[in-house]
Amino acid sequence: KLEKMRDHERKEETFTPMPSPYYMELTKLLLNHASDNIPKADEIRTLIKDMWDTRIAKLRVSADSFVRQQEAHAELDNLTLMEINTSGAFLTQALNHMYKLRTNLQPSESAQSQDF
Repeated sequence: KLEKMRDHERKEETFTPMPSPYYMELTKLLLNHASDNIPKADEIRTLIKDMWDTRIAKLRVSADSFVRQQEAHAELDNLTLMEINTSGAFLTQALNHMYKLRTNLQPSESAQSQDF
């Protein structure tokens, strides 16, 4: 089932729903503390890491597109909090820079109201 989920995630442009919003946290906890009791633990670790890498790559592409198109909002459907947090600092800084650029490019109201 994990292989199908990984393949589906790779094929889709958008983020696919995960079985749990805490899939990465749960996987890390279980595999770090009980891997001896989990059959095919290394295979599971690799599949989850592949899904994570695919999703983070999609998130980076989406964030890049968001910034380039100077969008005002974005939908974060099917993303987990952990995934969002990986790019939160970058997006916050990028949006702050965009805001500063926009406000510096707009002529001030006092300059517009002066008659010559």
